[in-house]
Amino acid sequence: MRGMSSDDGFDHDILILGGGLVGSALACALDGRGWRVGQVEASAPAAGAPGFDERKLALAAASLNALSALDVLPRLATPPALIRRVHVSRAGDFGAVRLEAAEMGHEAFGGVVLARELGEALESRLATVKGLERYRPATVLEVKPDADGPRVRLDPASGGRELRTRLLVAADGSRSLARTALGIAASEHDYGQTLVVCSLATERAPDGTAWERFTDQGPVALLPMAGGHYGAICAVARDQSDAVLALSDAAYADYFQQRFGWRAGRVRRVGKRSGYPLARIVADRLVAPRAVLMGNAAQSIHPIGAQGFNLGLRDALALAQRLDGGDPGDAARLADYAQARCEDRERTLAFSDGLARATANDGFPMHVLRSLGLLALGHVPGLAAPLAAGAMGYRGQVPALSRPTA
Repeated sequence: MRGMSSDDGFDHDILILGGGLVGSALACALDGRGWRVGQVEASAPAAGAPGFDERKLALAAASLNALSALDVLPRLATPPALIRRVHVSRAGDFGAVRLEAAEMGHEAFGGVVLARELGEALESRLATVKGLERYRPATVLEVKPDADGPRVRLDPASGGRELRTRLLVAADGSRSLARTALGIAASEHDYGQTLVVCSLATERAPDGTAWERFTDQGPVALLPMAGGHYGAICAVARDQSDAVLALSDAAYADYFQQRFGWRAGRVRRVGKRSGYPLARIVADRLVAPRAVLMGNAAQSIHPIGAQGFNLGLRDALALAQRLDGGDPGDAARLADYAQARCEDRERTLAFSDGLARATANDGFPMHVLRSLGLLALGHVPGLAAPLAAGAMGYRGQVPALSRPTA
């Protein structure tokens, strides 16, 4: 065992705050490495996978590689619906980007899964992780930074314990208590939009195409799903979101049709809709003495381009890759991790935020620039390749588990 003995004054070598997708993926990636790992999650086991719902997740090819290697992908109730081509356009602009995976030597750019089912697959895998102790349900009352070993105090209902760890991983969400306690500031931008998410069916069955359509009101997208339907995403102005969510199924089908167009044919039926306010919250830094921020605690970004979870997963894999013996909270090790993640993080954040702002600008100069850009990406050989590589999760130093096996 690489972990220290149980009488060394530490309850855990690594303590993960949060049982969401990224925190759970990290716990899976640490399996077999000999660490004493703890994971704190507020929701009860009876509630199912924590925080997951009917949202659709577009997993980059790099993420599919990693989840397969971690033995999570085979546990999915429904296999990913592969994204074999991508079509990007902007209402009012001329030109469009059409990317074909096969033309670039790939089977697919990624795949689409249900967040709930991915959460359930991770829960199944966590049950097999060696050396993992889960505190659930357990609420964190206080995080006490300490260069010799951070301490986490749990609420009395979950035993009132104070846990000491050699490395604290804060994967506790965009309003991270741990981030605040560690003294890490975060910048925030409210996009003034709500993302309306549902499933829908059209007269044309999905053929592996992911459609992204930008409009003055925000992005609209259709993602191919198993079972012959789509995952539909529609951003609406915050002050209109309640009215849109209250529409009848027939009225929302008409609304979505008007926003998206007829590329996939007539919308025949829509499912239950949920709304999620869109904001960008980015931590000023990823590490503190014996602590790391991860997932939404490190960055919550606009879902445009489906980059959020994929970036958080690569963070988790890169950290696990560096936890190979020695002191997991060593300052030099954490500094190396932060440096290694710098390029991928900065490029992904710039891509997500820049695309969200540029496509929302309805001024004539931006209309011309966007149109020229779409035409160039669609017709000039070689320009689209870096865009496709980024969408597939191959930016900067790619974690070993994310790389293709063949």
